Amino acid sequence: MARKQEQRSEETKHSILQAAGQLFRERGYDAVTMREIAKAAGCSHTTIYIYFKDKEALLHQLSMAPLQDLFAEMQACLQDPSLPVDEKLFSTSWSFLRFCLKNRSMYALFFMTKSSRVDEKEPAMELQKLRNEMFGLLKEAVIAALPAPLTEEQAWAFARVYFFTLHGIIGTYAETEEPYEQLIERVGPTFELALRVSLAGCKQIAQEGDGSK
Repeated sequence: MARKQEQRSEETKHSILQAAGQLFRERGYDAVTMREIAKAAGCSHTTIYIYFKDKEALLHQLSMAPLQDLFAEMQACLQDPSLPVDEKLFSTSWSFLRFCLKNRSMYALFFMTKSSRVDEKEPAMELQKLRNEMFGLLKEAVIAALPAPLTEEQAWAFARVYFFTLHGIIGTYAETEEPYEQLIERVGPTFELALRVSLAGCKQIAQEGDGSK
């Protein structure tokens, strides 16, 4: 009996997460209520709170595991001793792009929902801390590829500029239903060019000593 109850509990939790993910994708995080998620999951509006205290708990559960996997992949690219510094940056960038383009419907939820500044040292949410750590990897890769020395202000500026390129690529295709493989075959080389142009521009400005404000 206890085993069946445990199984039903896991099924209910899974149904709640599925319903939350779908509603967040379709309508956006802020527009969806816990009551609506419970109804879509086939449970009562009181039952849902047994499993998740609020929407932030659902956001955490839906986002943390995939983003932790992405973080580990980006970290592995950055630490690959076989790659030159520029290629470490591009490899790290492609890990991020692949993940986001394969999960386009969840991109806003994973990275934008309940977000705070990437330079915030102690964000309140564990999810935002992970996002900031991910941006930190990108910043580290950008700095390594640029002429030294850079001030901290310049480092943040160049990292943000490079991220704008990544975000622009993802944002351009966030609403398209074109399959990932087809999208990459069609415009993947343009994505690669955009990354290299962005880095080349940062290098040029860094060499001229004017990349901070």
